[in-house]
Formats: sequence, structure tokens, C-alpha cells
Amino acid sequence: MRRTDKYRYLLILAGLVTLQFSLRSRLGDARVAPDFLLLALLIYTIRSRPGNSAVVGFVVGLLRDALTPASFGAGALAHTLVGFLSAWGKAVFFAENLFVNGCLFFLGTWLRNLIVALASGTLKGEQLGWDLLVWSPLQGLTTAAVGVLVLWLFGRWMAIRLSDA
Repeated sequence: MRRTDKYRYLLILAGLVTLQFSLRSRLGDARVAPDFLLLALLIYTIRSRPGNSAVVGFVVGLLRDALTPASFGAGALAHTLVGFLSAWGKAVFFAENLFVNGCLFFLGTWLRNLIVALASGTLKGEQLGWDLLVWSPLQGLTTAAVGVLVLWLFGRWMAIRLSDA
């Protein structure tokens, strides 16, 4: 990997974080809009080890929790677990395919929403069912679509190897 690849990679991740705070609120319902911050974490896990991904997930979760102090800690826990598990899953499933990465983005979003809902205790009963069976899959699909688009457009630029299959 060339030295400039590292800067390009960090520029894309910083762009996703910027989109989280500038564009996401304008995309409609927050339950369906793609989560650019989580997407940046999941793209980071493609090139990282599980331990490093867990630490970055913890930092991302704390950043997210600073915006929602009512359930402080739930986001940190969720992002830490998602970061660790996605990096570990990437190592097991050889995530060099756009479809596999799309599935990683979808499952990461859904799992994060599940952990936040259970750890925060804010959703109960029927509302939890709606969130996990309707809103989380929709947000997972939009996040996966944006993630696949980012990898398709900037995969070579970020030095992420994707197979043609």
C-alpha cells in the first residue's frame, strides 16, 4: 500500500462522518436514512483487525452516545461489539466481494440497532418488534446500498481489494 492510499482511505472515512452530520437529517425519517457513521466503522473493519475495530467502534459509540445522553453507553457497547464481530467475520468470510460486504453492512446495522434497543431499554413490546422487523431492516438496506456504492466507486482508491465474482 502506498502512502497516499492511507490518506485517501482516511479522507473517505472523514467524508462519511461529515455526511452523517450534514446530509443524514435531510434524507427523511432517521429510522430509514443510511447511517454514515456506522458505515465508516464497517468500512474501517474491512481493513482492520478485530481488536482495533473494537476500539474504533467504542470511540464511534461514545461519539454517538454524546448525541443521545438518555441511553448513554448503549451505543458504545453496540458499536464495540459490531466493530469486533464485523472484523472477525470479515476474516472468516474473506470479504472481497461487493455482495458479501453489502451483507456485512446490512447485518452490522441490524445488529447495532438490536443491541442499542436491548441495552438502552427504551423499546419494549410491540414497539421493539416494529423496530427490529421493519425499521432496522429498512435502515440496513439503505446503509448497505450506500456502502456498496462507496466501495464500488472508491474501492481501488481506498486500496480495498474486491473480486469480480
